[in-house]
Amino acid sequence: MRMRRAALAVAVVAGGLMPAAPAQARAFTCPDKQAVAAQVSKAQPYEDKMFAPDRLAPFATGAGVRVAVIDSGVDADHPQLRGQVDSGRDFLHGNPDGRQDCVGHGTGVASIIAARHVDSAGLRGLAPDATIVPVRVSEQTDTERPGGSDPVDPGRFADAIDWAASPSGGNADVINMSLVMTDPSDQVRSAVERAAERGVVIVAAAGNRGGADAGNPTPFPASYPGVIGVGAIDAGGARAGFSQRGDYVDVMAPGVDITVAARRGGHTSAQGTSYAAPFVSATAALVKQRFPTATPAQVARRILATTDPAPGGARSDEYGFGVLNPYRALTETLGPEKPAAPAPKVVVTDDPAAVALKARRARAQDLSLMVAAAGAGAMVLVIMLAAALRHGRRRGWRPPTPPPPGGG
Repeated sequence: MRMRRAALAVAVVAGGLMPAAPAQARAFTCPDKQAVAAQVSKAQPYEDKMFAPDRLAPFATGAGVRVAVIDSGVDADHPQLRGQVDSGRDFLHGNPDGRQDCVGHGTGVASIIAARHVDSAGLRGLAPDATIVPVRVSEQTDTERPGGSDPVDPGRFADAIDWAASPSGGNADVINMSLVMTDPSDQVRSAVERAAERGVVIVAAAGNRGGADAGNPTPFPASYPGVIGVGAIDAGGARAGFSQRGDYVDVMAPGVDITVAARRGGHTSAQGTSYAAPFVSATAALVKQRFPTATPAQVARRILATTDPAPGGARSDEYGFGVLNPYRALTETLGPEKPAAPAPKVVVTDDPAAVALKARRARAQDLSLMVAAAGAGAMVLVIMLAAALRHGRRRGWRPPTPPPPGGG
């Protein structure tokens, strides 16, 4: 499918790229289209050593699973993403093709999910056979715009989620959202609910404002029901200082000094819960391939039930249920989803007073039977004694005469 780009001028506001009013005169392209590619990193990233994609491959590679990356677009020309990226859609510029990324954020996220192995690079995606569906909505990251507004318009965000989940749109099995809003939106919440009803697994970053002076605001859509909220840990397994805390944190994944694909080629280092979320989205893609009939709730349960222990214990606002373990998510046998039904209890519906009266009557009846038996026994004893007395009088109280010898 040919790439079509709509026109849009870009204004630089307070050091950030902000979209200006649409200009239909010419097709929009990134201002530095001819930028030089970054250097290729040949070193194996610590996150690659941690999750060992080669160990996962015999069980699943993400083949046949579509992962929508709602972000800044994806550079489909990166050597490790070439052939992995569907056309997607550009809601930022009104373009039906999302395969362009002017800031590199979406490209880095997509590479964690689906970067193919090449001999010259250490980076490898966890689900290298998954299809990336780029849905372009913002050129901000998971921080606020200048002036305090959210990085993406809620209406545009909701439309992107609906399109990604629609069978006639992105037809996604998994949606990764590494953008964070700090204000709730009924539009976005409803779109998330509709996506979940369509059987889509939804993963979102928990946000990067968890520092002592950052306010730790409630992040959306990570805090909405049905969304797997992802926080960030460092190479040592400790929660990153920027990673937000709350009951919306479900699972932790690496988010500090992460090696990702850079736009135009090569690699760069990045950090944030933005880059922790795609590790979980990639795991969800693997689980969907291995267990194709699993519902979003069942996929989430498998991911959360197979986490590795974290300092916060079984469940905490800092670490959620623990640290992501894709291998366990693919291989472990889980217990029943619902606990066994308890044994039925005997419920007494009789009136307590009636029950007590019945018990007293039963005891009285038992006592009467005992008295009657004792009386009968005494009467038999008296009759036997009387018979013995009569017999003794008749013999004159002499002992009975023994029979003569020989029986004669």
